[in-house]
Amino acid sequence: MTTATATPAKKAAKKTRRMDAQMIPTIAAVVIFILMIIMGQALFGTYLRLGFISSLFIDHAYLIILAVAMTLPILTGGIDLSVGAIVAITAVIGIKMTIAGVPAFLVMIVMLLIGALFGLLAATLIEEFNMQPFIATLSTMFLARGIASIISTDSLTFPNNNNFDVISNEIKIIDNPKISNDLSINLGVIIAIVVLIGGYILLHHTRTGRTIYAIGGSRSSAELMGLPVRRAQFTIYITSATLAALASIVYIANIGSAKNTVGVGWELDAVASVVIGGTIITGGFGYVLGSALGALVRSIIDPLTTDFGVPAEWTTIVVGLMILVFVVLQRVVTAVGDKK
Repeated sequence: MTTATATPAKKAAKKTRRMDAQMIPTIAAVVIFILMIIMGQALFGTYLRLGFISSLFIDHAYLIILAVAMTLPILTGGIDLSVGAIVAITAVIGIKMTIAGVPAFLVMIVMLLIGALFGLLAATLIEEFNMQPFIATLSTMFLARGIASIISTDSLTFPNNNNFDVISNEIKIIDNPKISNDLSINLGVIIAIVVLIGGYILLHHTRTGRTIYAIGGSRSSAELMGLPVRRAQFTIYITSATLAALASIVYIANIGSAKNTVGVGWELDAVASVVIGGTIITGGFGYVLGSALGALVRSIIDPLTTDFGVPAEWTTIVVGLMILVFVVLQRVVTAVGDKK
């Protein structure tokens, strides 16, 4: 009787230790973010200014949304390579429609529907035609990018009074007397926060969320448990693509223009954010909150390299090295957790 009760207890303890160990990459991301802020402040004196913090969130709200979007497929051991291209096609179509006089609200709905359609296509290829997520979303990536290029290769700019500025208009939280040092947000930041909260609720308080984690652990086991794996896969890729379209709305509202090349490489920035935030690249473990933190770490690399006078090309190298370090750290942590 003692042995029978001890065995489940040991298994539970081992699982707890493994989860604690898997938190190490996320904790490392927190430490790195804090150290980067401290270094920037010590060397350049601007990184703790309210204006800098405001810009960090306002300028990269779209990346936080993309990071949440990318977390969903990666948690299952999949990936969505189409998010950057979906940003491009929805941005080009959105601005074209606005120039034609279509109301902004209707334009946004169309953009979201286009994103959802690409997600539906990717999910159909994965579930109905048994394609690997990498190949399926690579196909939709080229399709979206190609259509965007057919529609326009010119830089498109919003006309005046386009109503997208409702998203980009800054809301002052702290009105600092110093010039350009107010603590501000805009609707884009609020949207990113809502997406983050929604992602957390989906993953941790719904059956779909439990299914997503179960698929990442073992799809066959999830199916044997009677979990709705197929429905969850459709939910994942439709949601991911729709969030990419939402990120496009937030981005073009801030920038005011776009062209067919916008979003190139953003899928890799999203993957970097997710990995840096502690999500296991093979699936089964991770948090959207960690992914959002990873997006902030990725975002702060740009001003740091600029302030150091380093060529822009080095940003890609730094991000690549960070991904390498975090993936290796994940492997080591997982291996150690399995042995204990």
